[in-house]
Amino acid sequence: MEKKSVDELIESLPKKERYNMDDLVDLVTVLRDQEKGCPWDKVQTHSTIKKDLLEEVYEVMEAIDFDSPEMMREELGDVLLQVIFHVVLEDEKNHFVLEDVITELCQKLIIRHPHVFGDVQADTVDKVLSNWDSIKKDTKGQESFTDTLKSVPKNFPALMRSQKLGKRAARAGVDFEKSEEDGTELDLYAAIESSLNRVKLADQKEEDASGEIGELLFLCSNLARRLDCDAEECLADSCNSFVKRFEDLEKHSADISEVSAEELYSYKGN
Repeated sequence: MEKKSVDELIESLPKKERYNMDDLVDLVTVLRDQEKGCPWDKVQTHSTIKKDLLEEVYEVMEAIDFDSPEMMREELGDVLLQVIFHVVLEDEKNHFVLEDVITELCQKLIIRHPHVFGDVQADTVDKVLSNWDSIKKDTKGQESFTDTLKSVPKNFPALMRSQKLGKRAARAGVDFEKSEEDGTELDLYAAIESSLNRVKLADQKEEDASGEIGELLFLCSNLARRLDCDAEECLADSCNSFVKRFEDLEKHSADISEVSAEELYSYKGN
């Protein structure tokens, strides 16, 4: 099918009742048109809008937390817009088009599911994940476990990245062991206690404790991982709880400044 001109798209797009992926690409292409497009859209680059993609993903997560199909539908659309915008930017440079992105994704999914599209046996989730990691390592040309650690994006939220690094190290056989007696993380707890003591010592000596605090946070995030908790979600829940406790205490206190930190952190609510 012959590609429509910008003028034809400007004429036809508003008249449609239902839209598909091709229409969205056409719409962004019109917005990017240097002559008739939007002044804001046509000056954007990958760098100028990259944070928008992250913000939209967080809004999808909030919609999921609210269990709202209406919110989710809208926010997923905003994420999709970001994806298409980046694709159109690359299409303008003749690097790739949406079909290339979809083709590569489908090929990757087929390759990484040999238990569905091939004759590999994988009857459990653990086996599926093990196969996935092995295939991913091979297809990405990762020759060592260090390569798998280095492939974790550095711009991940730090707690998320630390858990992922710990998880990948564990798959290489490097992890804190569980006690055979009761399954508790004795070695990891000891490491956390030792790290905390180093933080205290640095504080007492009035030295820079940032490195020690970083190690402590890393260990705590991996304790969450070993206890099957998501450190990012744990901290987010604690932040929400902190705000709620602060709000309750402020409502029931003549002067919030008179409330001690001990009261704030131990407050359980009414």
